[in-house]
Amino acid sequence: MSDETNETTGAGPERVIGTPPPVKSGALLASGGGDTEEYKPGAELDERKAKKDERIVALFFLLAFAASVGFMVYFIGWSGRNGGMHGLERTRESNFWLGGLMALSFLAMGVGVTLWMRRLMTSVPIEQARYDMATDEETRSSLAADIKQGALDSGLGKRPLLRRTLLLAAAPLGLAPLFLLRDLGPLPEKRLRHTYWAKAVAKAKEAGKPGVRLIVDSGPEASAPLKAADFNTPGGMITVLPEGIYDLGHDALTQIAKASTILINIEPDKIKPVKGQENWTVNGIIAYSKICTHVGCPAALYEQTTHHILCPCHQSTFDATDGAKVIFGPAARPLPQLPLAVDEEGYLIATGDFPEPIGPSYWERG
Repeated sequence: MSDETNETTGAGPERVIGTPPPVKSGALLASGGGDTEEYKPGAELDERKAKKDERIVALFFLLAFAASVGFMVYFIGWSGRNGGMHGLERTRESNFWLGGLMALSFLAMGVGVTLWMRRLMTSVPIEQARYDMATDEETRSSLAADIKQGALDSGLGKRPLLRRTLLLAAAPLGLAPLFLLRDLGPLPEKRLRHTYWAKAVAKAKEAGKPGVRLIVDSGPEASAPLKAADFNTPGGMITVLPEGIYDLGHDALTQIAKASTILINIEPDKIKPVKGQENWTVNGIIAYSKICTHVGCPAALYEQTTHHILCPCHQSTFDATDGAKVIFGPAARPLPQLPLAVDEEGYLIATGDFPEPIGPSYWERG
């Protein structure tokens, strides 16, 4: 359509979808209009330099967009590969890439907006006396005029490249939180129902042994099997693990976190056996899961005079003499008990896994 035709018909020049109306209209939206002769830029810019700065700002917005997309791509395609994160190395890797990409996205967008404000906005400093705000027509008209003037000063309508790249950079940031919902899965299924005690006992029985020996939790170099005679003083408490758990490589820390067990020596006549678990102690030596059933903190404090096990996080208290029943605090169920026995050489052994899932209750537990 020619300019002469436009002048004759009153129609505006043809515009590409997504572009604003001509700057002289003074409106942010295509439907806007009105007299704009009173709105003038606060300062004139060197357009050649402004175009260069505009490209730099757009480059930062594109970088923010790429970093946000990279965050989502890594989250979907790499963070959960091979069945999920295993061990500290994979956790560090995931935190590095996810945190780094999101930080880069916010940083690039912040730098872009700052450069836009410092180099491309044409507004001049404004001083205004403080007064009580009023919602009369004059104030509303003044606010509308200020908005239009601000839009003109920002160059938002004049510089479509900046507007489009800013929207492009902001869009993934709005979607990124939705991807974090993936952290609600995968579902635990059967993995939280058992600890390494079950596998260790099964291996020991395959080798012709009655159970797996208990080792003192002193690290892979110093840990050694524990004899019942070495732990024969009432009132003592130590943390034990199944023998062989340190040989699991990258999975060792995960299994230790679930299999950690406290061993307590109590006078045998003070123990109230749980039905079906009457033979799970050895001369007053009793074993409970160290993982609190409230939120999973280590329940590692023991009061010898009262035989109470205390979780320091939220003060859940369990009675060691009565099946570790909850007597105080927010925990909802007792600490699971580990079945104990002694082998032919006098070493303490576990003859099975905990009879129920350790740690906090979860919705799949049933």
